[in-house]
Amino acid sequence: MNMTHYMQLLADNQPWNLFIFMAVPVVLAETLAITELYILFTRSYEGAVWKLNRSAGTAVGVYFIGIIYYLMTHAVIPITKAGEWRTFIDVVAVGSYLIGGLPLIWIALQEFGLVNRSLDKIGKLRVHATCVAMFLVFGHVAMITGMLDPSLLGYKAPAAAGATPMEMPEHSH
Repeated sequence: MNMTHYMQLLADNQPWNLFIFMAVPVVLAETLAITELYILFTRSYEGAVWKLNRSAGTAVGVYFIGIIYYLMTHAVIPITKAGEWRTFIDVVAVGSYLIGGLPLIWIALQEFGLVNRSLDKIGKLRVHATCVAMFLVFGHVAMITGMLDPSLLGYKAPAAAGATPMEMPEHSH
């Protein structure tokens, strides 16, 4: 089966790429999402959960700055220049993953006091919750499309040097 660049990135260099590009950001983002729900339900704007929420939001936003920079310079730009996208499925998978990081970066910017300064705690909490929701939507679009076989839209992998297509054995009846 053919893979999108998204899945290839996660499959290559095991287990490190999976850890760097999936486990760390997802654990931080899920911590952010779970603590966000707790804060929304309890309206507890202080304490350990509040601090964990703020720390996770800041950490995942800063982390995604690095991920986006790395993937843009080492994957997106080279793949685009070489014309090696594996159909629209591939573009959506990689693009959604990168776009999903933007709301998390916004959360970090808010935590650093660089944006939304005029909002009160409730307003900032609304922005937080909206950004978490946007991340979840884009993240899931990336995961779902990333798992699709790009040959569904006509992608044909280049044949490996010296390889011959595998032939199906004939059955005697």
